[in-house]
Amino acid sequence: MTFTSDSASTRFSGTFNYQTTDAIPATIAVFKSLSVDDQLAVLWYAYTEMGRSITPAATGAARLQLAEGLLNQIKQMSHPEQLEVMRDLAAQKNSSISRAYGILSVNTKLAFWYELSELMVKGFVIPVPAGYQLSRDGSRVLETLKELDFGQQITVLRKVVSDMGVDPLAD
Repeated sequence: MTFTSDSASTRFSGTFNYQTTDAIPATIAVFKSLSVDDQLAVLWYAYTEMGRSITPAATGAARLQLAEGLLNQIKQMSHPEQLEVMRDLAAQKNSSISRAYGILSVNTKLAFWYELSELMVKGFVIPVPAGYQLSRDGSRVLETLKELDFGQQITVLRKVVSDMGVDPLAD
């Protein structure tokens, strides 16, 4: 079955039991149907609003030093270049940074996005524009993430960030 924004978002209609395992694939499906900019905004809001609980899970097992080179490269770019790199990662566009990101472990990818959000808060990386309005589906994904228990949140975020970038070792 092909998912579109409309077909995936219908999974959120009606009564939804957030404690079921159906919430995970439904949330992922709707996230993947979002525009690249909405995907980035959802990650930004998730990490800034829920980041304090995500951080220990991500960085505890991550080898962040492997991602520090990428983060430093991004910090040295202009804001428009930084935005383009983030869009390339989310869109799985083949670039040198997407390929370098693609070989990171899932936990390191989680930590990468957390650190990127921290750099955004500190002004080193372009933040989500003031007044940016998430789409209806983007808002639903974010609200659903907030309702999930911690393990489910991490599962969704792991899947989302693990699918970003380009794996240079894949077929």
